[in-house]
Amino acid sequence: MNWYVLVAALLASIVEFVEALTIVLAVGTVEGWRPAMRGTLLAILSLSVLTGILGIGVLHYVPINVLRGVIGVLLLLFGIKWLRKAILRFAGKKSLHNETEAYQKQLGSLQANKGNTFAAQATAFNGVFLEGLEVVVIVLTMGSAAQAYPSAIVGSAIGLVLVLVAGVMLRAPLAKVPENVMKFVVGTMLTSFGSFWAGESLGVLWPGQDLSIVLLIAGYLAVSGLLVASLKKRPSARKEAAS
Repeated sequence: MNWYVLVAALLASIVEFVEALTIVLAVGTVEGWRPAMRGTLLAILSLSVLTGILGIGVLHYVPINVLRGVIGVLLLLFGIKWLRKAILRFAGKKSLHNETEAYQKQLGSLQANKGNTFAAQATAFNGVFLEGLEVVVIVLTMGSAAQAYPSAIVGSAIGLVLVLVAGVMLRAPLAKVPENVMKFVVGTMLTSFGSFWAGESLGVLWPGQDLSIVLLIAGYLAVSGLLVASLKKRPSARKEAAS
C-alpha cells in the first residue's frame, strides 16, 4: 500500500465529493430523494466504469517512464491551479468557498423549475459526475505514475464513503469541513508529486527516493506561506484606486 497516494486521493476525493453532496442535498430537498439518489448512483457507476477502462488501458500500453513524465506535468498544472486559488483565499484576495452559500444558490435554481423530476435527476448526476471526474483524473494519474493504482482507488473510495455517511446522517451541507484548508493541502501534495515524477522522467535522482516527496511538500508549504504573508501586506487594487 502506497500511503502517500492513498492520503492524497482520500483528501482530494473528500473535497470534490463534499461539493457534489451539496448539489445532491439540494435536489433531494426540493424534488425528493429518489431522483437525487438515482442521479447519484448513475454518476458513481459511470465514474467507476470510466476509471476501470482508462486505468487498464494506461497501465498496460504506456511505458512507465513516459507515463511519469506526462503525469508529472499534468499533476503540476493541476496542483498549481489548486494551490494558487488556496493562496489567494488565505491571503484575502479571493473569497473562501462556502458550502452553505452554494447550497442556498442551488436550492433557488431548483425551486425555479420545481416538479421536473428528470431535470432534478440530471442535476444530481451532473453534479456528482463532474466533481467526481476530477477525482478520476487524480486516481488515474497518481495511481498509474506510482504504480499504486489500488491505493489511489482505496483512498478515493474511503473519501466517498465518509462523505456519503456524513451526508445521510446530517442531511445538511458539510459546511464545517475545513474544505479550504484541505484544498491547500491537496494542491501542495499534487504539486509535489508532479515535481517528483516529472523530475524522475528527466533522470533526476531524488535523495531518499520517495522520502523526497515529504521534503517537496514541506518546501511548497513554506513557499506558499511566504506568498500568503506577502500578499496580505499588499493593498488591494480597490484600496490603491481609492488612495
